[in-house]
Amino acid sequence: MQPLSRIHWEDAYSIIAPQITAEMAHIWPFFADFPIDVRFLRFGPKRDIRLNWHEYFEILYLQSGEVAYEVQGRHLPLKQGDLFIVGGTQLHRMSAYRKWPVKGVVLYFLPDLIRGAHQTGEDLEYLMPFLVQSDGFPHVVSADTGIPGQILQLMRRIAAELPAQSHRGRLTVKTYLKMILVLLVNHYAAFRGSEEAYLRKQRDLDRLAPLFEFIESHFSQPIAVEQAAMQVGMSKSNFMRFFKQVTGEPFVAYLNRFRIAKAEALLSAGDKSIAQVSQEVGFCDQSYFGMVFRSVMGVPPREYRSRGAAVATPLSR
Repeated sequence: MQPLSRIHWEDAYSIIAPQITAEMAHIWPFFADFPIDVRFLRFGPKRDIRLNWHEYFEILYLQSGEVAYEVQGRHLPLKQGDLFIVGGTQLHRMSAYRKWPVKGVVLYFLPDLIRGAHQTGEDLEYLMPFLVQSDGFPHVVSADTGIPGQILQLMRRIAAELPAQSHRGRLTVKTYLKMILVLLVNHYAAFRGSEEAYLRKQRDLDRLAPLFEFIESHFSQPIAVEQAAMQVGMSKSNFMRFFKQVTGEPFVAYLNRFRIAKAEALLSAGDKSIAQVSQEVGFCDQSYFGMVFRSVMGVPPREYRSRGAAVATPLSR
């Protein structure tokens, strides 16, 4: 295998951020008939990836650096050599960068690759660490256990086989993936359970789906909490409690983050004034837009635009 020092590390923000939808879902472009991928990503704090969830399962090995992962309002420290795993329905993102450079090897796969159409108890057993991730689940596997290093080698073997177009190649990839999953099943033996936590979270997100569709179509207009509650058939008080429980943040904070993400794209394009951008993403007051933008991005819109070209350039190896 090629040494990690010679691998091309892709810029995580430029790949992931455009793939996050209004409902905070990250959609990865898998091959339809073989949904698994390994990428070598470089992360940076100048343009944070916003909170997201996804249908695929994720394993990240932190090759270098030191960060914190935000998961449903919790902030979990991750140091070089540690492993982070997440089942997907919990909102998460890399939220703090404490030591440089930050590089991660990520493995994404859809559970149906293991579970299949005719699932068995054994299939679900492989996926157990991802299906029982309720509040308090320890998403980080310490380098001290020796497990992350073993999984990194298997991830790299998978990467070497992709895209796996032959029957032999696909069998090899699935075998390596199952070896990874067995290591995790043994590590998380104390958290054995069923799919219920995963399915309950998915049902909650499905209930919010009409609201996310509404936001995608109407974010440029004023959206009151009462309007949002009507989209899901709840009272204002129940909606506010439910939305925060499911997404990890209040509705207004989510809406502001979503609008700022839209503003980022418009500012990067560079052909509209800040006042125009402010109006187009739903802020009637430009000064308020500037305040919210700075609170989310860490810099005012004008400064963000002035350095946008530099931070948007994918980082090389």
